[in-house]
Amino acid sequence: MDLAALVDFITVARHGGFGRASRASGRPKATLSRRVAELEASLGLRLFERGARMLKLTEEGRALHERAGALLTELDETATAIASGGDRPRGRLRISAPLLFSQTAMGKLAAGFALKYPEVRLEITTEDRPVDMVEEGYDLVIRVNPAPDESLVGRAFLRDGLVVVAAPSLVYPAGGVVPAVVRGAPGQTRSWTMTTPTGRANLNIDPVLSLSSMTMVRDAVRLGVGAARLPLSLVSHDIVEGRLVRWGDVEGPETALWALYPSRRLLSARVSAFLDYLREAFPSGSAEELAAYVEK
Repeated sequence: MDLAALVDFITVARHGGFGRASRASGRPKATLSRRVAELEASLGLRLFERGARMLKLTEEGRALHERAGALLTELDETATAIASGGDRPRGRLRISAPLLFSQTAMGKLAAGFALKYPEVRLEITTEDRPVDMVEEGYDLVIRVNPAPDESLVGRAFLRDGLVVVAAPSLVYPAGGVVPAVVRGAPGQTRSWTMTTPTGRANLNIDPVLSLSSMTMVRDAVRLGVGAARLPLSLVSHDIVEGRLVRWGDVEGPETALWALYPSRRLLSARVSAFLDYLREAFPSGSAEELAAYVEK
C-alpha cells in the first residue's frame, strides 16, 4: 500500500471533501483526487461515494479512516515526541463531558490539568448526547452509565447514587401525595421507591415543576417547592448543613461516570495524562469525594 496515498485519503476524509482538504493541506485538488483513486484501485474498493455536491465515506472507507487515521496520528505524535527529546503530553486534547459533571467539576479539573501540562491545548464540550469519537474528532469522552460499545474502552472513575431530598419546611407525608420537582418531562411515574432507615417505602408524588438540569432541580428543592431525586454528590453538603433533609435512597443501580477512548488507538500521552489526573483527583471514586472536590 502506498503510504503517501493513504495519508492523502485520510486528509480528504477528515476534511470532508477534496476542495477543503486541498485548502487545508496546500496540496492540489487534482493530486489528492488522483491519489485517492489510485488507492481505491490498489485495494479494489470504493472508499468514497461521490455525489454532485457531497463526498461520503463508504462502509469500507469509514473502517479504513478509523483504523489507519488513528495509527497515522500516533506515528506523527511519536515522531514529534522523539524529535523533541521526550514524551511529555503536548498538542490538542478534545474531551466531551456530560452537563452536570461539567457544571460542578470540569472547570476546576480543566484548569488544574492546564496548569500541570501547559503544552496541552485542552478543549472541552458539554453535551449529554452520544458522540461519534472518530467522526467528531474527540480523544476522550466522559459518559454516565454508557451502553456497551465494542469500539471503546475505559473505566469508571466515579460512582454516585440518587437520594430523595426535600427542604426542612416540607413535611414527610405519612400518606397521600407529596409535591415533586423532576428533571425533564414528568412522564407517567407517579411514585418513587426508596430505602429508608425503617425499611422500603413508596412515595406518591405530584410533579409540580419540571426542569432541564439537576442543578436547577436542587435550587428549586432548596426553596421548598417539592421533593426530588438528586445525586448524592450534588446535595451531600446541603444535607450536612441542614438546607436539605434526606428522606431515603433511591433503589436501583448506582450511577457511574466512565472515561472512554477508542480501543483501536494507541493511548496518546495526552489521554494517559488526563486519565492519571482523574485518578489523582478521585482516588476512591465515591460520591462524597466528588462533593468534597466541588466544595474545595
